[in-house]
Amino acid sequence: MNSFVMRPPRIAIVRAPPDTFGGCVSSHPLRNHVDVEKARLQFDRYCRILSDLGLELVFLDRQDSLPDSCFVEDTAVVHGNRAMIARLGVASRRGEETSVSEVLAQFVETHRVKPPGTLEGGDVIHLPSGLLIGVGKRTNEEGIRQLSHFLGAETQTIAGLQMVHLKSHVTFLGKNTFLSTSSFARHNALNGADVLVVPDNEKYAANTLAICDSVVMSSRHPKTLALVRDAGFEVIPLDMSEFEKCEGALTCLSILL
Repeated sequence: MNSFVMRPPRIAIVRAPPDTFGGCVSSHPLRNHVDVEKARLQFDRYCRILSDLGLELVFLDRQDSLPDSCFVEDTAVVHGNRAMIARLGVASRRGEETSVSEVLAQFVETHRVKPPGTLEGGDVIHLPSGLLIGVGKRTNEEGIRQLSHFLGAETQTIAGLQMVHLKSHVTFLGKNTFLSTSSFARHNALNGADVLVVPDNEKYAANTLAICDSVVMSSRHPKTLALVRDAGFEVIPLDMSEFEKCEGALTCLSILL
């Protein structure tokens, strides 16, 4: 992998959890016990952290008719001055991308994935050398083909995913370093990089939000927090309990550009 410096993000697009958040698409055993008010408090703390890290926040209107609508990352992939608007892999979530597209069009050129392509941003990892994309339940090869053509980005894929998104297991921290569960730590797509391996009992902690040398992480996984801190990153812990019940995590709650 090449190792030139990526441009730090300036803007974060976010949307608060809806009243219907408890109806999210999830197989988590506690999916029927989502506390919406607690989720909003966690979301507010998340937004304060992004602001403290220097990002300008753009708030989308809440969408109570779409339970998963706070997970804005899935709706678009931004690369340079272009954004590919997703065609979500779960049909019941389609519609979340409409208002996101309208806002992104104010900043970058946009284009939509067309059927039979599917694409979700949670499967796309941004690297200095291009994009690493998971092919599985939510994103297919045709969606990736359209993405690569429009964005003009080099893409590498990890196929056959059985989890919700690639970022459920792998995130890029910067400084040629990945955080990965044991399932992907030795995958050839990560060759040449430093790979920090998440303990098997802390897999949820693999999804992190890296902004420059700061890494926002789930607060309930002390071994992984220490692992990333010892690797030289500033660690910012955040309780994500309610989003975990909806199989969402830190990257899911924003689009960075």
